[in-house]
Amino acid sequence: MTTRLRTARERREQIQQNADALGIDDAYVSTLVETFYGRIRADDRINHIFANQIGEDWEPHLAKMKDFWASVAFNAGRYSGKPVPKHQALRETRPEHFEVWLSLFEQTLNDTAPTPEAVPYLMERAERIASSLQMAMFGVPGLPDSRW
Repeated sequence: MTTRLRTARERREQIQQNADALGIDDAYVSTLVETFYGRIRADDRINHIFANQIGEDWEPHLAKMKDFWASVAFNAGRYSGKPVPKHQALRETRPEHFEVWLSLFEQTLNDTAPTPEAVPYLMERAERIASSLQMAMFGVPGLPDSRW
């Protein structure tokens, strides 16, 4: 049995084809981001965290998040930020805020996803992102603080 390694271009094309088959494109990512952040802004448990950082002008943040989620969902390659340091600077954020974030994200997916299969596809990615940020911000549960 031989294994053929795919090139980066081939992997990117496969990711894009998978997302396309699920109905995930720029139009959907825009709907997802606009709806999701509308819910965040309306949620008393976490809206203050975002409002303290973003202020009144949400458009630049929404544009950045659309690029981020397009890159996550179908490897668009348009996001070039550094989310870990940005989130580490949010001193008022607690682990339970990530539970709220994930819950709002899942509700948004359930209400807006272009296909049923798009929900677990995007939810898996959101859960990985939340887990990664939590480890960077709070360390690994049960171990001594492992942050630098």
